Amino acid sequence: MLAPLPSYGFEPFVVRDIRVEGLQRTDAGTIFANLPVKVGESFTEDDAADAIRKLYATGFFSDVQINTTDDVLVVVVQERPTIAAIEFEGMKSFDTKAITESLKGVGFGEGRIFDRSMLERAEFELKQQFLSKGKYGVEITSTITPLPRNRVGIKFDVFEGDVARIRSISIVGNEAFSESDLLDTFQLSTPGWLTWYTDADKYSREKLEGDIENLRSYYLDRGYLEFTVEPPQVAISPDRKEIHITVTIHEGKPYTLSDVKLAGELLGLNEEIQQLITVKPGETFSAAKTNEISKSITDYLGDLGYAFANVNPNPVLDRDNNTADLTFYVDPSRRVYVRRIDIGGNTRTRDRVIRREMRQQEAAWYDAADIKNSRDRVDRLGYFQDVNVTTEPVPGSPDQVDVNVNVKEKPTGMINLGVGYGSSEKAILSAGISEDNVFGSGTNLTFQFNTSKSNRAAVISHTDPYWTLDGISRTTSLFYRQTEPLYNNDGNYRIKSMGLGMHFGVPISENDRVFVGADFERNEITTYTDSPPSYEQFVQEYGNKANAIIFSVGWSNDTRDSALVPNEGSYTRLKADLSTMDLKYTMLSAQQQYYLPLGRDYTLAFNGLVDWGNGYGGKSYPLIKNVYAGGMGTVRGYEGSSLGPKEERTGSWSGTTYLGGSKRIVGNIQLYLPIPGAGRDRTLRWFAFADGGQVYGNGQKVEFSELRYSAGLGLSWSSPMGPLQISWAQPLNAKDGDEKQSFQFQIGTAF
Repeated sequence: MLAPLPSYGFEPFVVRDIRVEGLQRTDAGTIFANLPVKVGESFTEDDAADAIRKLYATGFFSDVQINTTDDVLVVVVQERPTIAAIEFEGMKSFDTKAITESLKGVGFGEGRIFDRSMLERAEFELKQQFLSKGKYGVEITSTITPLPRNRVGIKFDVFEGDVARIRSISIVGNEAFSESDLLDTFQLSTPGWLTWYTDADKYSREKLEGDIENLRSYYLDRGYLEFTVEPPQVAISPDRKEIHITVTIHEGKPYTLSDVKLAGELLGLNEEIQQLITVKPGETFSAAKTNEISKSITDYLGDLGYAFANVNPNPVLDRDNNTADLTFYVDPSRRVYVRRIDIGGNTRTRDRVIRREMRQQEAAWYDAADIKNSRDRVDRLGYFQDVNVTTEPVPGSPDQVDVNVNVKEKPTGMINLGVGYGSSEKAILSAGISEDNVFGSGTNLTFQFNTSKSNRAAVISHTDPYWTLDGISRTTSLFYRQTEPLYNNDGNYRIKSMGLGMHFGVPISENDRVFVGADFERNEITTYTDSPPSYEQFVQEYGNKANAIIFSVGWSNDTRDSALVPNEGSYTRLKADLSTMDLKYTMLSAQQQYYLPLGRDYTLAFNGLVDWGNGYGGKSYPLIKNVYAGGMGTVRGYEGSSLGPKEERTGSWSGTTYLGGSKRIVGNIQLYLPIPGAGRDRTLRWFAFADGGQVYGNGQKVEFSELRYSAGLGLSWSSPMGPLQISWAQPLNAKDGDEKQSFQFQIGTAF
């Protein structure tokens, strides 16, 4: 409200001079610019009223007075205070910086003129932020503290209260699909047995908007082109703790495709583009398939250098017959090539470390596939928090673009101190120092130490992923290992191994790599009077100390979309070892994994593992190189490493020694399923599985009738401590002497 204008009661006069009083921060020019007269002009009561209105309207002043003395116009103002500081007390749900920026959007911030109406707007905006998080019980109190030099400090005391929980979600107007099927598309839900973890029952305006879009997509993917949804009605209980959501929809009718056509500039690629269209007349219209086709055409043209290609699908509806003519309008725009690739944001990592991962080349035609592959390769380095690749037209050159690679670096050095636990190995302690990007060179240096009930190991390794310019990697390592019996506490034998190795990886495609290398190791075995006979026989054949140079060659192919929680793709590994000197043996190993997505939330995983070892030169396969099966990672439901040959002994020492074997066969089938209420969170899943496998000793014939099988259920969680696997398995064909263990778990090692 403006202050009432005073009654001046003066006669018009010619202004001889103008004085301004009360200014501290505001420039005097602001006053003069809003006065309707200048020196030498006549000044009236109407002019005085007009001047006061204009000066109030600036918002800079809380009081304005006009005085006249001896033909001198005196303007007396009182400036509004400025905001010197804004503080928040009790606010936990938002970052202070983010809220401060939000308040600036309504004109309230440090350095701004203080106005109570703006303070009310700020309080309203702040409250809206909390309401969007479902905190309807929020209370906000502001305190104004006067400060020297006509400034004020503002403090917001926030009592957030609890997030209102969703008591009911109702969908009105659905006829074609059940309410339960439609609610399955929502992230929000009513309280359930797992919502304490997922918070899916806590109301959020952003999540609700996302759920409405999911609902719209659900109908559009099933042909309901005229589907509409009204703004959702959100009601809150009087105690502000419960939310009731009602969504009203209008389904319309499903449309089938009567014709599918291409139009626009096709560049003579009609047949090639036509092959990318996977929908046919007679099919139900699907927005998801339509958008996928548009993207496929755009990507195809992008691979040919048309960086600005655009594909616009346009369905024309025939409402009488509920059919639609679908036309894909193609506009390839112009073909361009890349002038320059610019690297930015890397303050530590050298340019060449990033540039050598680029598959898009300078002065070459723009290739969308190469740019995407380049971005993924830079991201997989693990040196950066964020990798952003953009293209920018070159001014004045319509056929050129620049590619900008902007990265945000993250710390690449790490000190690891960890404690794991497994149902077989019990406590597992580990420590390590690792630097993935030594001096910004892109090389890795690692020291790792771990110890458990039966194993100790220390490894120092250095990896240069680009030992040569064409991407050959080199890894050098020093290692020490000590192994004791897993299930015998008498310490009746001990194996120590130490050595060094060098291995090379040669890329032969984007997903394929060949490995070659060699290790020298020195093995020392200590036996006692009560040691198992097999270990005594090994000492008789090889001695207490045995040296070996082990040559290895291998090949791997990895197309998984994630190494931690894969949903699709495959992983293949083949490896052959040849040992010389004292230990004369060969070992062939093969592993195949395949991940098949079954819809959005389900994944069927297959794993096969085969090892085949044999001695040569008149030597038997060395016992200390045996492989094992049983437990997590092989055949669950049986004790770890318990399958295959074993030895029983009585006397001063009695018990069972699990020997392992030179041959191993393992197969696993696993179906990953979402946790009810967990939404699309793939870090927490449960699974059903079936395992089979066996280990065969040196000279023992492989009998598939000896395979052991199990089946069960499990839980997989990528916890802050590392991957956690919990399984309950039931052996299906256990025989006398088999050691069964239904419940098994492991922290610190992925399955």
